Amino acid sequence: MKSLELLAPAGSPEALDAAVGAGADAVYLGLKNFNARMRSANFAYPQFESAVRSLHRMGRKLYVTVNTVFEQREADRLYQLLKYLAALGPDGVIIQDFGVIPLVREYFPSLKLHASTQMNIASARGVNVLSKYGVSRVVLARELSLEEIQEIRFNTNVELEVFVHGALCVSASGLCLFSSFLGGKSANRGMCTQACRRYYQHDPEKQGYYFSPSDLQLLEELPVLAEAGINSCKIEGRMKSAEYVGTVVSAYRLVIDALEGTPAALQEAIAAGKRILRNDFARTKTVFYSRCVWEGPQKTEKDTRLDWLKADQSGGTGICLGSLIKVKGHPSQRRGLIPKGAVLPVQGDSVRLHRADDSDRQSHKLTAVEDAGDHLLISIPDGFEAGDMVYLIQIKAKTKRYAPVISHTLAHFKRVPGRDHAPSLTLPSAKKRDPKIFPPGIYVGVSRIEDLYMLQSVKPLRVMLGYNRQTAAYLLDPKGPLPFTPEEIILVLDPYFPQAMDKLLAQEIPELLRRGYRRFVVNNPGHFSYFRNPETVLIAGPYLYIFNRWANSFIAALGTDFFISPLENNRQNLERTIEPNRRNFTFITIFAYPSLFRIRADLREVYNFGAFFDARGEGFTLISNRDGSVVIPEKPFSIIDKISFLQEAGFSRFVVDISGGPLKKNDYKDLMYSLRNAAPLPNTSRFNWKDGFYHDSAGTNHV
Repeated sequence: MKSLELLAPAGSPEALDAAVGAGADAVYLGLKNFNARMRSANFAYPQFESAVRSLHRMGRKLYVTVNTVFEQREADRLYQLLKYLAALGPDGVIIQDFGVIPLVREYFPSLKLHASTQMNIASARGVNVLSKYGVSRVVLARELSLEEIQEIRFNTNVELEVFVHGALCVSASGLCLFSSFLGGKSANRGMCTQACRRYYQHDPEKQGYYFSPSDLQLLEELPVLAEAGINSCKIEGRMKSAEYVGTVVSAYRLVIDALEGTPAALQEAIAAGKRILRNDFARTKTVFYSRCVWEGPQKTEKDTRLDWLKADQSGGTGICLGSLIKVKGHPSQRRGLIPKGAVLPVQGDSVRLHRADDSDRQSHKLTAVEDAGDHLLISIPDGFEAGDMVYLIQIKAKTKRYAPVISHTLAHFKRVPGRDHAPSLTLPSAKKRDPKIFPPGIYVGVSRIEDLYMLQSVKPLRVMLGYNRQTAAYLLDPKGPLPFTPEEIILVLDPYFPQAMDKLLAQEIPELLRRGYRRFVVNNPGHFSYFRNPETVLIAGPYLYIFNRWANSFIAALGTDFFISPLENNRQNLERTIEPNRRNFTFITIFAYPSLFRIRADLREVYNFGAFFDARGEGFTLISNRDGSVVIPEKPFSIIDKISFLQEAGFSRFVVDISGGPLKKNDYKDLMYSLRNAAPLPNTSRFNWKDGFYHDSAGTNHV
């Protein structure tokens, strides 16, 4: 049995001390930019330099997160950061943007690249594609079963890292657009506002935390992961306290150390570890999909309960102390009355307060706790009233002191990124394919066979048909002629590509090619490995996140010159990224109902509603079927009225994506009429098209 690395989060110097002190073999942390936890404390350059030196002297490893996408204008800053890291020598760089791969391979080959879970790699094919380009480790997507993880391990020699503990996202790894759609605070830029933890209602009498998952806990699965040959087990939590990190690391250290012992000793260690984890102040625990048996997109085991979703479970963490009964005092000396319960907080403990309407949450260190008979009177921050909830999130008495990792004196740690310019990258004119393969014009995306007949009322140039179980069944065993020929249909592969789908696609894609379907949109690196036929033409989909020329060059190397711009992109970045000589290979989505959450599970098992609303009255729709579930906004994205400006800039291929849900024929005709007249549509969203990704008030870009 290979040794299993215990990898812990370090969102602050104190958490770093706790991780190392409690027994982590390695830590991962971020600097002040280009990392997916911008709201954590992160590390200043002198602190980081000291941490690298100290950890290496201890025989521990340090991985640094550079796991967000970057825009073209940020290429200089990213290059400067990579050069700085190459000089300091961390043990690995965790990345999301495909553009980092060619940059590192060409200019900083000493850096080891680890593919972040945000890259959405859930198959051996995806792992092996990245390995060809120098990626030495892949952090697998979290929505996999143990059986799938074992199969991936069997089919690749690349190091594999698996999340074993901590908060989960309801959406598939790297595919959540919800926070970005609501205001540019993109999960792909480290600014997620946790839309999954919000309070929603689907009628005036029914509401809940419908998309707030429980926390992952795979302590009991460590023997299976170790036996499978997984290299590293990862604890989530760069936003968590040092106490949380120390508690969780100590539990997993106990079990990993017992893996080489007797079965009895191992079971004793697991039991002891579970007792320790009762004190981590987190949400209820789940093994998520780990014990599922998947056949393609579907679970096939008898017990299919989605125990990781509980609508009555608050999106927050901690031990519930109850709701505020009464509030009094001036803003600076606010006090709240709560009931006495089994757990009694004391001065110095930390609590989190949640507004009853879920409009605000704040952490607060108790400066006063007074006995009031059957109740306690505690200090609270201003802005909270009777009915708001209080959760205990940290106990002062349990805070443990750990030896500091970072030097007390940082004066001699002076390295910082320089002011170098990134090497210029001008992609040559594409020669793999003639752009006339996809004539200029309007391409319409749909997800159902019946939608193809609706499109006859205003026939588009080409159809982009979502490839799902329903469309696959018809295309592979047609019940009658379709209104479009195979040459007029472009099949769109789903961005979430789990190992369980591999065997199906490996059988179906050759058959589709035999039937004349030769045009595909690929949305995952693993998809490229299916296509070796020179007559097949691929389009890189929007979920490959081409936000810069370096990413464009990497995707072109995989086998396609054509790509669809990401839905999160903005006009300025699009024009900076795509040079005039390649704009006739670019598709731009001008209308869509974006998939804000993309969930592997069929939520019809637990929810029977479609439309729902948030606290601000924004409307959304939950669509579930055997392929999984998506959440789309009531208000679609549209830049239909900007098409003439795009044409002037040299773009000529446009996508109208109505695959989000059923659309009536008259609505489709009205939509196409607006497009012909370049008329703005009412009640639509610009998404990030005008303002781009979120900027704070000081004008600093959060990357």
